[in-house]
Formats: sequence, structure tokens, C-alpha cells
Amino acid sequence: MSWFNARIAARLAAVALLGALTAGCFQPMYAEHTANGGPGLREKLQEVEFVPLNVSNGSREARIGVAIRNAMMFNAYGAATGLPPRYKLTLRLSTQRLSIIINPNTARPDVENYGIDAYYELRDIETNKPLVNGNTTARVSYDIPGQEQRFAQQRAQRDAEDRAAKEIADNISTRLASYFFSNM
Repeated sequence: MSWFNARIAARLAAVALLGALTAGCFQPMYAEHTANGGPGLREKLQEVEFVPLNVSNGSREARIGVAIRNAMMFNAYGAATGLPPRYKLTLRLSTQRLSIIINPNTARPDVENYGIDAYYELRDIETNKPLVNGNTTARVSYDIPGQEQRFAQQRAQRDAEDRAAKEIADNISTRLASYFFSNM
């Protein structure tokens, strides 16, 4: 019995030692300064200029683009304003709606999926060199309330657009933070 307890104690000591050794390798992503004293991630994100979408004003895509841009700016800057831009982020969107449940009595959709596909590219302003680019998608579903409730239908679709836009903004913000953190 004591031999068994000694093995458990030795294993726990080994795990504690490994934990203590790797604790020195950890650096918080949003620390004020890096380990070498350089600017932190927050300062790097504040140097990003988020370019507005190149779509006609008043369109549904323009509203979604503004929602994505505002969410990304809030993720990067918080309540502050950005620093003079050193990087430029451009964005292209495509959207789609897909009816997934059709009412057999009325032949009208009861549930739809709304999706946004976004391509983003971060460039250095001085050299115009692309630094990071990629695609991200968001798919959300929403119920279409009774067919007589036209404004409720519009509000449900707009809510789905806003949720998908927030998801796109969070995905891109996370990827930008990962890029800047790995290149500090």
C-alpha cells in the first residue's frame, strides 16, 4: 500500500514540476507590453485602419458591412480611437438566404438560414505588401413568424444578419490578434 502511495506522490510531484517549468513560457496575449518590452497587442490592433465596404449606400450589404466594421473597430480599439494607421484591412462579402423548412400547407418557408462569406486582407500601408488574408463564414438560422406578420419577418431577418455580422467580426478580429501576437 505504501509503495502505491509513493508512486502517486512521485507522479504528482512530476506534474507539479512540469507545470512550474512551463509557467514561465506563458505570456498573456493582451499584456500591456511584450516580454522584450515592445508594444503590446492592443497597440498593434489600434494601428489597423478598417476600410469601409465598396458597396452602394442604403443597400443591405452596406448595412451589414457597417455592422462588421463597427464590431471589428470595437474589438480592436475598445472605447478609444485608433492610432495613426500602419495597416489596412479590406473586406469583401457575399450573402445568401436558404429556406430550410417549408410549411407544406402554405408552401412558404418557416425557417431560413442566413449566411455571410467574407474575404479579408491585411496590408502594410507603407509597402502595400499583403500580410495576412483569408476567408471566414457565418451561418445562422432564424424562424419566420406567421406569414401575416411582415414586420416581424423583417426584424427576424435583420437580427440574423446582425448575429452573422458579429460572428464574422469576431472571427477576423481573432485571426488578426493571432497574427500580430505571433509576429511581435
